[in-house]
Amino acid sequence: MRALARPLESPLDLGPLLDRIGEARFVLIGEATHGTSEYYRWRADLTQRLIAEHGFAGVAVEGDWPDCFRVSCSVTGASTETPREALHAFDRWPTWMWANEEVVDFCSWLRSFNDVLPRERRVGFYGIDVYSLWDSLRGVLGYMREQRPDDVAAAVEAIRCFEPYAEDPQRYARATRLVPESCEDEVVALLGELRSTTDGAPDEFVARQNAEVAAGAERYYRAMVRGGPTSWNVRDTHMADTLDRLAGHLGAGGVPAKLVVWEHNTHIGDARATDMADRGMVNVGQLMRERHAAADVVLVGFGSYAGTVVAGDAWGEPMQVMPMPPARPGSLEALLHEALERPGLPSTGLFSFPPAHEQPEWLRDRLDHRAVGVVYRPELDGWGNYVPTVLGDRYDAFVWIDETSALHPLHLAPAAGEMEAYPSGV
Repeated sequence: MRALARPLESPLDLGPLLDRIGEARFVLIGEATHGTSEYYRWRADLTQRLIAEHGFAGVAVEGDWPDCFRVSCSVTGASTETPREALHAFDRWPTWMWANEEVVDFCSWLRSFNDVLPRERRVGFYGIDVYSLWDSLRGVLGYMREQRPDDVAAAVEAIRCFEPYAEDPQRYARATRLVPESCEDEVVALLGELRSTTDGAPDEFVARQNAEVAAGAERYYRAMVRGGPTSWNVRDTHMADTLDRLAGHLGAGGVPAKLVVWEHNTHIGDARATDMADRGMVNVGQLMRERHAAADVVLVGFGSYAGTVVAGDAWGEPMQVMPMPPARPGSLEALLHEALERPGLPSTGLFSFPPAHEQPEWLRDRLDHRAVGVVYRPELDGWGNYVPTVLGDRYDAFVWIDETSALHPLHLAPAAGEMEAYPSGV
């Protein structure tokens, strides 16, 4: 472990990782929790260098398309809102994932970076998740009314189909289980109308993506109520599809754009290197590796031994700053802590993994690797919150921070939201 660890004290120390990334088109950067300041800040530091030095054209995050597109407009100058104002408007629990000071700082930097660029080269901020069913339907309806009034009927029919469920996705999902009727036909028809667009104009791409979200969300909620891994797979496949679609849209001359992706480790670390595969689950990291050349995809994981974190103790409960106890004995985090806690060794370190046949034993063993979602019970940490992982297969590089601290949320009170199903909170 000590032989591979490189000190990480400033963004300049990210050079070896940038060398590893090379000409990759997709760099997926993880986090071991949704509430740790250092993960967000180092991820932002790496992203700034990828944008400024390597020509990355967009940041795609584990967030809702409509909310994140509002942020995108603020950072590209397409709206008069500041990034802080756009991020403060996030009102679906868990708001702190994106409405926090760390993301404000990054988006403010991005706004300044974009200000000196031609409008067509400005770097956006995009949500790739699947939850925004109603907001996305309303977005499509607004576009149809303004730009394609002759085709507005498909959007109206889709919204009417969902109206009896009062914008409650769980209510809709339960109803489809009890009665063999759903709104699938309506959202498929709506998507068909938007897919017929051929000129690729920005506003048409936004509308099509909203329709793709509506179709994905409808599938997701129907699968969620039936249990098992299907809803997870629907969600991660939607996110991977969105990345490919977005890269094509932002590209030029038939060459897809380069994208940075921000998601939890459970989404960006290759599922085939974990027990997720044993349960029939796929994820974004796996799908992007399968779809693209090995040199085009780089996966970067994060981890820490102890500290504090922002989370709720149940879904929809108030956010709290919670202790994150020392990692359980025998876990990856415990082994790294023991190996690197000696004087002269880095408490924050960067590991860039060699090819599999050159990797040391600790990268080839299956070790428990901590994963904390938006719901967390510190007193139960030793019983759950760990994913058996072959680290050298799951990621291409890893950032280690021995002790971490909680995010700095913009909101002091939680907002109601839509429930993630499987596994909880990631």
